[in-house]
Amino acid sequence: MNVFMIGGTGLLGCEAARQLIAHGHKVTSVALPPLPEGAPIPEEMEILFGDINKKTDEEIRDLLKGQDVFIFAAGVDERVEFPAPVSDYYYKFNIAPLERIFPLCKEAGVKNAVVLGSYFAYLAKKMPEKGFAARNPYFRARLQQEAVCEQFADETFGVKVLELPYIFGTQPGRKPVWTILIEQIAFMDKWPFTMYPKGGTAMLTCRQVGEVICGAAEREKPGYEAFPISMYNMKWDRFLGYVYDARGMHGRKILGVSPLMMKMGMFKVVKDYKERGIDSGMDPFNLPDIMDIDLFIDKCYSVELGATEDDIVAAITDSITVSEEAYNGTVKLLDMKGE
Repeated sequence: MNVFMIGGTGLLGCEAARQLIAHGHKVTSVALPPLPEGAPIPEEMEILFGDINKKTDEEIRDLLKGQDVFIFAAGVDERVEFPAPVSDYYYKFNIAPLERIFPLCKEAGVKNAVVLGSYFAYLAKKMPEKGFAARNPYFRARLQQEAVCEQFADETFGVKVLELPYIFGTQPGRKPVWTILIEQIAFMDKWPFTMYPKGGTAMLTCRQVGEVICGAAEREKPGYEAFPISMYNMKWDRFLGYVYDARGMHGRKILGVSPLMMKMGMFKVVKDYKERGIDSGMDPFNLPDIMDIDLFIDKCYSVELGATEDDIVAAITDSITVSEEAYNGTVKLLDMKGE
């Protein structure tokens, strides 16, 4: 099977490439330079450096000739900051490339596509009465992305969206997204406890993401499918226990706070966004309600796509250790990017 991927040198794309190559498939990827130093990028993957958005339709058609599967392992999530209006950037990085490339895939005879999405779309569909999509641009953008995928899927072109939750693991040379968490909680280090929401989240390791991407790519089923992805469900207090263990703060006391109390602290966040000209993809006053939910997902969907057991605690520890180093400036790493 021939696979064409956008973002094959990123954390998740690299893991997908490793799994696909191990299964005997040929992988070609367009990716933005530079490569992170020391990253275990498969030598067998053909890498074409450049910005896919700057290539002509004819150039993209040539890249798609002879390909069986297209994988979109790119885009940006809610943790990347943008000026107003943030929806324009979500459209640019997460939606517009699919609107452009899907028709070219179908012209070239590509039979299958895999898109890395978000479990926030799953939450919005699961709890429509909560109005999360109305209040949060990121939710709306991920739902719009799924709508585009469903629009182009038919009996000759299968499109699989992987609704990914929080992911743990690192890529040598690249800054983990979890550095943002260290930035958010570090101010409480001088306190005798940490205050955090009472909910929880689904999660998995980056290796497991590579496995489900490979499984979705090999799934020869036409039409549209969206898979809520998870291998582990964990309450925030338990998760933070592992975070503080990795930071050398064993036995740190975690106090669960109500959404109302958390919202009181959001006035400072809103003021900071305003001063820096940031338009948040998540409504700061709705985020406490979201984080109070046990956003858990059954692992059956991931197992169906080929995910196997992994050491989630080791992956969390690795992610936080490197994030702490990045936060303290003791290592120089490439930032995560929307490739």
